[in-house]
Amino acid sequence: MSDFTLVIGNKSYSSWSLRPWLALRQAGIAFDEVVIPLRTPETKAAILAQGPAGKVPVLRHGDLTIWDSLAICEYVAELRPEAGLWPEDRAARAVARSVSAEMHSGFQDLRANLFMDLRRERRSEERLAKAAADIARVQAIWADCRARFGRGGPFLFGRFSVADCMYAPVTTRFTTWGVELTPGSRAYVEAVQALPAFQDWKRAALAEEWEIDFGPI
Repeated sequence: MSDFTLVIGNKSYSSWSLRPWLALRQAGIAFDEVVIPLRTPETKAAILAQGPAGKVPVLRHGDLTIWDSLAICEYVAELRPEAGLWPEDRAARAVARSVSAEMHSGFQDLRANLFMDLRRERRSEERLAKAAADIARVQAIWADCRARFGRGGPFLFGRFSVADCMYAPVTTRFTTWGVELTPGSRAYVEAVQALPAFQDWKRAALAEEWEIDFGPI
């Protein structure tokens, strides 16, 4: 049994859970995981038994409980500074925190219309239109970070960082919904999804027995 336990939702659908899961994996921290199926009558009570906010993800480290995805990523970065989950350069680090916080608090049209679903491809011109401004903003962020700070690797700040954890679920949304991407955005999506940790997550997602019915799209 590990000192760390990460409580997550279904890997097929839980974008918030993917973020700290990747951070832990990329930092080389061994952890146990508890998967709670989402959108069932038992979901809320099951999550409340794990953390006070009633939402996933939740990280338990000994007697400490952390119940926010970005806070968990920050904690992991502090525990394993050698993993380089924030850029060393102060300016790059400030921008990385800014774009991470922007993803954490914004992009409501993207979240509402292009939900995460690793189990199938989906198409809806209406949903794409509603999320168009957010799609454009995400790609602008990616292009700016790559141009200014991306030398030395394929990720937003060159080396994999918390910012990539925060945008990894977006890469899956773009893939699922067939979003038209610039060549630079496409290369970034491919880099994130080629990570061994991401591939492990996706394999587990496709093997899950649970499936959420989102109704007509």
